[in-house]
Amino acid sequence: MARPERAIVLARVPVGVPEPTDFRSVELPEQPLQEGEVRVQAEYLSLDPYLRGVLSGRHMGHRCELGAIVPGSAVGKVIESRDAMLQVGVTVIGEAGWREYPIMRQPRTWHIDLPMSTSLGVLGMPGLTAWAGIEHIVKPQSGETLVVSAAAGPVGATVGQLAQRLGARAIGIAGGQEKCELLRSHYGFADCVDYKRADFADALRRACPNGIDMYFDNVGGAVLETCLSMLALNARVALCGLMDQYNQEVRPKGPNLGSVIGARAMLKGLVVYDYFSQFDVFLGDVAPAVRSGQIRYLEDVSHGIAQAPEAFCRLMRGENRGKALVKLVDERA
Repeated sequence: MARPERAIVLARVPVGVPEPTDFRSVELPEQPLQEGEVRVQAEYLSLDPYLRGVLSGRHMGHRCELGAIVPGSAVGKVIESRDAMLQVGVTVIGEAGWREYPIMRQPRTWHIDLPMSTSLGVLGMPGLTAWAGIEHIVKPQSGETLVVSAAAGPVGATVGQLAQRLGARAIGIAGGQEKCELLRSHYGFADCVDYKRADFADALRRACPNGIDMYFDNVGGAVLETCLSMLALNARVALCGLMDQYNQEVRPKGPNLGSVIGARAMLKGLVVYDYFSQFDVFLGDVAPAVRSGQIRYLEDVSHGIAQAPEAFCRLMRGENRGKALVKLVDERA
């Protein structure tokens, strides 16, 4: 029996902050499975900032052509299988695109007794990104100060909690007092500084009186430059994201890295794909902490495939609270 399926495609390349009109909804005919493929009823779609570069053709590994299904990861249950290793009913995570019944090849299985939505957030790519930066790049020591930008997002919030678990002091950078208070009260950060305030640099300096031992950068731009000017001796910096640039058509100049040389600091780029082989190690470390409540998380959930464009635009305007997800409500019954 043919199964109607809705999907979201790219209607035009966004200019600046994306608008819902940059996308359009289409109905897809059901495609037969090839050997080794499974059809999945997606339950949650993941919305992630890196997608902005994909839509503009600036991402290192992906590009979305006009008229193509917008890419993205999803979690759901297998409803049809031509993969001998995956039976109907198994929960899987994989590249799906913004569609209701994605076809996947060799997806990861989800076998943890926590909500499947966490497989796209705190126990998914954002969580792995945070864990890899903590374990392999900044390597917190007890008593040190870690600063993380975009701290209220799923990567930043996990970075701070993992650092504090190792005895470091976590200072967040976020936009607005509401997010800063969330980081203090919900995630247990030692402090948070609003980058929108006029005295941002002075406020950050007061929060880090002995300088910054570790900086986990998710934004680039002026915030990165400010943090680099406050590095302590032998500081470590993980360069992870460029939120400050994602909505800009021309990349800004700078920053001046002279302060990095003076501090004998190490900067290392973080690309999460390099750590996929350690996913099971990451899950073994972090999943018990999530289960016990030691690592906390928030999810910003929209409902229905039609809401994906607006939810993504909200994310790129910085209006989300926690990991941005779309729950696919079954409106077809």
